[in-house]
Amino acid sequence: MITTKADAKMNYEKACHLGKKEGGSPAVLDAILQERHITAPAEVSLGLVSIPVERIVGTKSKGRSQSFSKNFYPVLKENTEFASKWISLCSAHLNEGIRDPIKAYEFMNQFYVEEGNKRVSVLKYFGAVSIPANVIRIIPPQNDDKETRIYYEFMDFYSLSQINDIWFSRTGSFARLQRLVGKLPNESWSNEDRKTFHSSYALFQEAFDSLNEKKTPLIPGSTVLNSLEDAADKKKPSVLPGDAFLYYIDLYGYDSLQTDSTAELKRKLKKTRDEFQLLQSEQSVALQMDPGEGKKKNLLLRLIPAGTKKVRVCFIYARTIDKSGWSYSHDLGRAHLQQTFSDQVITSYYENVTQENIAEYLQKAIDAGNDLIFTTSPIFLRESLKAAIDHPEVKILNCSLNTSYKHIRTYYARMHEAKFLMGAVAGAMADNDRIGYVADYPIYGNIAGINAFALGAQMVNPRATVYLEWSRRTHPIPQSFFTEHGISIICGKDSTAPGMYDQQFGLYRRDGDAIWNMAMPVRNWGRFYEHMIRNVMNGSWKLDDEKDTTKGLNYWWGMSSGIVDVICSHRLPIGTSRLIALLKDTICRGGFNPFSGIMYSQNGVIKDNSSDTLTPEEIITMDWLTSNIVGSIPSKDDLDEPARDLTAIQGVKEEDRLP
Repeated sequence: MITTKADAKMNYEKACHLGKKEGGSPAVLDAILQERHITAPAEVSLGLVSIPVERIVGTKSKGRSQSFSKNFYPVLKENTEFASKWISLCSAHLNEGIRDPIKAYEFMNQFYVEEGNKRVSVLKYFGAVSIPANVIRIIPPQNDDKETRIYYEFMDFYSLSQINDIWFSRTGSFARLQRLVGKLPNESWSNEDRKTFHSSYALFQEAFDSLNEKKTPLIPGSTVLNSLEDAADKKKPSVLPGDAFLYYIDLYGYDSLQTDSTAELKRKLKKTRDEFQLLQSEQSVALQMDPGEGKKKNLLLRLIPAGTKKVRVCFIYARTIDKSGWSYSHDLGRAHLQQTFSDQVITSYYENVTQENIAEYLQKAIDAGNDLIFTTSPIFLRESLKAAIDHPEVKILNCSLNTSYKHIRTYYARMHEAKFLMGAVAGAMADNDRIGYVADYPIYGNIAGINAFALGAQMVNPRATVYLEWSRRTHPIPQSFFTEHGISIICGKDSTAPGMYDQQFGLYRRDGDAIWNMAMPVRNWGRFYEHMIRNVMNGSWKLDDEKDTTKGLNYWWGMSSGIVDVICSHRLPIGTSRLIALLKDTICRGGFNPFSGIMYSQNGVIKDNSSDTLTPEEIITMDWLTSNIVGSIPSKDDLDEPARDLTAIQGVKEEDRLP
């Protein structure tokens, strides 16, 4: 159908009305570069590129921006030369289509038009998705600014993919996208790969936008401002579609966007919506350090109402109880729960569950009518979240640290407090000042345990040196290593299991074939599980909910809560026993923190003020070793396969974690 000039004129009137209503003007690249003090930018020609119309945010120079509103709607009167040209272009677009490429500059993956502003205006008005353009890229100077670091990561990604219609608010996201779509780090994309991505992302964004009252701007909350005026714009949503897309395909898989129906996609998005809120914050973990930190519960809430229905609780273990000290300690907690609430709680468990079949066992536990499910390994984290999203009626908790989700809560123990006390014992008992330490996984919390042990030893013996080795290396150390180095006092694995007769756990002294167990850390998981069950039965579970919707709740309790303890041998010298009791009491009362005061790592000063204390977040994520440790933190590639799997999820080294 041929469109008349009158039709084109009517469209100009409508577009002009929208422009005057919107106000403002397009961003000006020259002004942005001036504001950033970029006077001689590096330029690279990208050639002819299809650019997303939504990413066209401004003009190259100010003179060309006065004819448009902020989003390129026309604002000049109909009797102007500009209006006549716009109307002619509109008629050409409706009758023949606009095919000539524009000329644009790309800066920080946003586009600024130098030639073809009216073509952009017409195409934006009619809702075009993309437009061909001859593009020149302006490269900002490299610096530590987060947005600049993200942009440099984007350029690496673009060189492989030629994808330019997605943006993220966090570093590492483009590498993560490369992995999640099934590509190796330096693998190029084919035309078919690009076609699949464009259709998948467009499908996702349409569904994502439909959940909001109005369409989400492409780069809401970005620190790349179109102009200084935008800094005052507080109405932009703060969850980027790109961030949400990455979260979604990490949870459900990239292929699901090609196989799921639109209705199924929207259903999953609606259920997952609360999780997206956590993407607004860089610090999305709310740590509860002690049971008393939750909202104070009155006496009536602490009492369990008479006639409360029985609560079904299921525990899922990654290894068997008789072969794993970790699974055994959690099962002792389950047994404590069953004994404490014998008439009110029914417990069950599954053991030797893997990453491959955890979803099956979670569904079994849900089908069995369980009210609470505790998954006791970080490797179960993702499937636990998926199950919790699909079954909000079931409360699911995962034993992991430094994780943040709204549908599940996570929990862990502050074992570094116990390790500090054990280090003090070791320092007091080491005749030659040499102490061995055998660690397993270089994950969140474990490095804090190693350092706390070394600091405890150093506190009572300034000459104490800790020799660190790792049991989960591909080639673990031989048993003779410590003996050959004159080391008889060793801190080994935390505990043993009923079916594994092995005295080399906790802090022990080896004298030939004789072993003296001097001290061992204890995780009283039963105390934690009891607290959770009481919260459910007396109706106070929701009182622990984090009111900040951008944070997920992580329980990280220590000695003061009773879930962490140290058992010492009665054969220790009385003075050493008294010292440990004093230190324990002081830590429980909050009078002492192992990570307070001046601190040195192997590479220099960590804290140079005697009144400074590391934050909980710094303790959890520490990736350094104290100056009195001989050894290093292994990379993921140096570990055996199970350790690599766990380190990919919870490793302290950023390069070891899956992006």
